[in-house]
Amino acid sequence: MVMAGRLKGNRMKPLSERTAHFTDSVIRRMTRVANRYGAVNLSQGFPDFAPPREITDRLAEIAPKGPHQYAITWGAQNFREALARKQEHFSGMHVDPDQEIVVTCGSTEAMMAAMMAVTNPGDKVIIFSPFYENYGADAILSGAEPIYVPLVPPEFSFDADRLEEGFRQGAKALILCNPSNPCGKVFTAEELQIIAQLAEKYDAYVITDEVYEHIVYAPYHHIYFAALPGMRERTIICSSLSKTYSITGWRLGYVIASPEITDRVKKVHDFLTVGAAAPLMEAAVVGLNFGDDYYRDLQAHYTHMKNLFVGGLQKLGFHVTEPQGAYYVLMDVSDYGVKDDDAFSEWMAREVGVAAVPGSSFFREDVHHLVRFHFAKEDATLYAALDRLADLDTKARAAANVDWR
Repeated sequence: MVMAGRLKGNRMKPLSERTAHFTDSVIRRMTRVANRYGAVNLSQGFPDFAPPREITDRLAEIAPKGPHQYAITWGAQNFREALARKQEHFSGMHVDPDQEIVVTCGSTEAMMAAMMAVTNPGDKVIIFSPFYENYGADAILSGAEPIYVPLVPPEFSFDADRLEEGFRQGAKALILCNPSNPCGKVFTAEELQIIAQLAEKYDAYVITDEVYEHIVYAPYHHIYFAALPGMRERTIICSSLSKTYSITGWRLGYVIASPEITDRVKKVHDFLTVGAAAPLMEAAVVGLNFGDDYYRDLQAHYTHMKNLFVGGLQKLGFHVTEPQGAYYVLMDVSDYGVKDDDAFSEWMAREVGVAAVPGSSFFREDVHHLVRFHFAKEDATLYAALDRLADLDTKARAAANVDWR
């Protein structure tokens, strides 16, 4: 009764100011919208096909016997050793599994731990726009101030002078998502060199999000920023196994950085989550030991899905940006007079039966004419989505008085 009276009288102290303006994740909310209307869910980026059989077989093998207790806080020894070998194989950089790796609960924690290890309240961080929605929240939770630099469509290139202006404002770090979510951009060697030169000139860190490193479409290829001359010591690599091995629910991510930075990340990680799941690390070692054939097949599989879905959208007459990497495509819906892409996306899930993410959730700029689909789905799912989207033009043009106009 006392507690009820206090709440009713509104005499409680105010909650955190830094989280007062948070909204829920738009991406995860659109999954709930998809479920509500029975729509094909092309919003939240998780596959509807199984992980590699070798990994799930290993999980079944160890389920009765473990490991079931805490692993070493910064990751099981065999997992870190396998990850170091894989990273060296693809990037050419030697990685010390004991001093340069922290295994985290997904790349979401990896990014948060990296931000907290590098920035102080009041520091500034450059974020390219469009951006994955977590980056802005990471900056706020760290007490950092984001500086947004636009990527200009259709190539989503950046203006080097505008980027340098961000560094001139005192940016301590830059977040680089490569390949990029949501626009599918793969940064060129020339672009990465510009970023590297500015990071060195202004003594800034670069925090890379490389979860889509193995999902790149010819003729493009992924370049590891940390492998550029002089960048190893100032780069904090954040990534995960989620996309590469189709295990988004396992939440296995990692940070790779110099020993000095890694030591700080270890301490942040310890108090954030203690450690990643021991049995899942044990099972995932199998995937980290896969040979080159696995990654060639993965690229071929995603190239097929991209061609099927993005090509299907183009055949239906929609205007899309061809992704260079990752598994997302941005579609322009400005022909329908969309002014509220949130309302349009919910309408599309309800009336057309396909769920997308409103593009405004990824842009700092005033952008309301784009929606983002993901295509990490089985052929049958993508064909079903295309069949429903074939009615989008007719239904959208007939909807004269809806709230997204």
